[in-house]
Amino acid sequence: MVLLESEQFLTELTRLFQKCRSSGSVFITLKKYDGRTKPTPRKSSVEGLEPAENKCLLRATDGKRKISTVVSSKEVNKFQMAYSNLLRANMDGLKKRDKKSKSKKTKPAQ
Repeated sequence: MVLLESEQFLTELTRLFQKCRSSGSVFITLKKYDGRTKPTPRKSSVEGLEPAENKCLLRATDGKRKISTVVSSKEVNKFQMAYSNLLRANMDGLKKRDKKSKSKKTKPAQ
């Protein structure tokens, strides 16, 4: 897994979308990140240790290549705008779902 800066992550994500445009999928996950890289031991629980600021961890993969970034709460708005524009630009290849017409309910026989 490659940890990138926010701008590099967006450019690499664009490349992943372009590579998987004709066939393939891109999986994106988002979760809260507290900065820990190792799990805390069960027996000695440290409950008073709170992170200084909230962060988000974003991961993207196409099955072969994995990229990730950590976004701090200070730069969330800027990142969110760039991320939403990137998604809008690259989600045009989605297939439309076939809408099944609702069949008329038959009246019960009297």
